Amino acid sequence: MAGTKPPHDDILDAPLRQALGERYLAYALSTITHRALPDVRDGLKPVHRRILWAMRLLKLDPGEGFKKCARVVGDVIGKYRPHGDQAAYDALVRLAQDFAARYPLVEGQGNFGNIDGDNAAAYRYTEARLTEVAQALLDGLDEDAVDFRPTYNAEDEEPAVLPAAFPNLLANGSTGIAVGMATSIPPHNAGELCDALLHLIKHPNARDDKIAEIVPGPDFPTGGLLIEPHTSIVDAYTTGRGGFRVRARWHKEEGARGTYQIVITEIPYQIAKSKLVERLAELVLQKKAPLLGDIRDESAEDIRLVLEPRARTVEPEVLMESLFRLSDLEVRVPLNLNVLGADQIPRVLSLKEALLAFLAHRQVVLVRRTQFRLGKIEERLELLGGYLIAYLNLDEVIRIIRYEDEPKQRLMAAFELSDRQAEAILNMRLRSLRKLEEMEIRKEDKDLKAERKELKNLLGSDEMQKARLAEEIRSIKERFGQKTALGRRRTEITHAPVISVELEDALTAREPVTVICSEKGWIRTMKGHVPFDTEAKFKDGDRGRFWLPMESTDKLMIFATDGRFFTLPVDKLPGGRGMGEPVRLMIDLPNDRDIVTMFSHDPARSLLVVS
Repeated sequence: MAGTKPPHDDILDAPLRQALGERYLAYALSTITHRALPDVRDGLKPVHRRILWAMRLLKLDPGEGFKKCARVVGDVIGKYRPHGDQAAYDALVRLAQDFAARYPLVEGQGNFGNIDGDNAAAYRYTEARLTEVAQALLDGLDEDAVDFRPTYNAEDEEPAVLPAAFPNLLANGSTGIAVGMATSIPPHNAGELCDALLHLIKHPNARDDKIAEIVPGPDFPTGGLLIEPHTSIVDAYTTGRGGFRVRARWHKEEGARGTYQIVITEIPYQIAKSKLVERLAELVLQKKAPLLGDIRDESAEDIRLVLEPRARTVEPEVLMESLFRLSDLEVRVPLNLNVLGADQIPRVLSLKEALLAFLAHRQVVLVRRTQFRLGKIEERLELLGGYLIAYLNLDEVIRIIRYEDEPKQRLMAAFELSDRQAEAILNMRLRSLRKLEEMEIRKEDKDLKAERKELKNLLGSDEMQKARLAEEIRSIKERFGQKTALGRRRTEITHAPVISVELEDALTAREPVTVICSEKGWIRTMKGHVPFDTEAKFKDGDRGRFWLPMESTDKLMIFATDGRFFTLPVDKLPGGRGMGEPVRLMIDLPNDRDIVTMFSHDPARSLLVVS
């Protein structure tokens, strides 16, 4: 049939490997650059940037009223991000959770979830607005500080990156899994980051270990104790890869009659408290944590987990050390400083390189805002110049406006005015012709010319730009630094205590015992330190040979005539009832060999053996 499209003429023949490769590469690049990795300049992924931008357009500034999260989510997925509403809402919720974000970018009203791992309420019930930190990230968007790009449907515009006066990448951290690469950046203390930035402005070639002195380690919103050795921290910050061991903060509370309990007040970052309690209870039920007797969750707004030891003789340090090994009371937080650079190419940076990239971005923003302000000043000075010409020639200007058919063209020709100047004079109100108004315009003209000169000097001097950057960073430190409630360091940097007692030893109640071994090699223990002349039963024809006062947690060393040493835990020896058991059944001692001596093991002692 004439004009009919032949079937399948839009099908292209291509090798499957090539077709799959091209499509998978496009998907991988999209995931890396538009979803999973944060930008080194503002520390945000596209979804977070769009949330903040949408909230700014809704005028949800700090101090203003809250609005429903449904409005924010609707704007984000309708205008900027054609993805699922739940994904956008989850990202918004995380920005508001003070146990997830070190410096929350969103202030929430309503149920935004909790540290137990419970989810937030639906977005129709919750409300939100921006925080002061988010406002610092957005400051300058109206002053051409950054580039804008079209949205996915080209109906609107969105910022490609935020001006970011706050060092958000390292302060709030980020995690993400892309295709073939991932990122994991723990949160840090903003005041310490500001100190490091100020040091780098003065000393851009500073050593990595010097930066690691100023920023000694991550600072988690949930606190805890950082026990990673300093050398490992320096190595992680130098290479951009590594990890940090973080454990719960705890203290001992004394009880009646020598009893005690352990109270945990801070847990490691990103650990759900309810899951942690379940795990500890499971360890008790399965008898995998024999030192732990019971666990109770007495938390209200603050965390309070109460651990009861199995017996009062258990050392609290040993109990906690065993739980750190068995549960998430100690975790390793990874560092993989993999970010998108200003050129949108992913790379792993050192801590110093990430801070320098932030400073470079802030310098670009400073230059662009200065140029924007200069442009505004030039426009205003042009108008003020027109006004001053009008005041100097007031009678002539009034005559032209009253009697000329085309006053605008006549004004431009008579006084060499630009189109904008002539239009401004024609739009002047009569009340503006006062002498006082003229004086104010002259003053404004003088002030703007002085500001213009200062801004031009700023654009021409790298040193002046660095000084201005240092001022901005000091201002951020004053608002969010260590002296503020939000900025004080929460994670304490310390060392893990050295616990020399083995776990098996810790399971044994420490009490005095007497080890008795007969001449024929029958061994047993009696409770307490029993004197040597105490009556003790032996088999017929046998009598006592070794009589050793020891502790139940000690190790018994046996030296045989074949030159070998044997070790027996005292708590594993048979008790005082009966005659005991043959020691040859417990150690590999041939019948033709005998025991030379036995004694309590002392790890600090050296022995000399002579044959």
